[in-house]
Amino acid sequence: MEDKFEILIEYVNISKYRKKVFIALKDGSKKPSDIARETDLEINNVSYSLKQLTEKGLIYLLNPEDRKGRLYKLTDDGNKIIHEILKTVEN
Repeated sequence: MEDKFEILIEYVNISKYRKKVFIALKDGSKKPSDIARETDLEINNVSYSLKQLTEKGLIYLLNPEDRKGRLYKLTDDGNKIIHEILKTVEN
């Protein structure tokens, strides 16, 4: 795996909030409220993690024009590293 992806994997793994939010998106797009419910995280932690993961190019907002019902999804880079992230959860 190239260095770029190793750095991104470490970036996700180093924060329990980012990791939970990232993993929650493995099966498709979700709203922040759904992620919060699924991960048992506070919505402010979910929102901040979504912002960080978006800035790193690992997820993206499907409907940026909407104020409510925003949907987030893994990017191509996010999809490339999700399996490596999941390995750390399984072990």
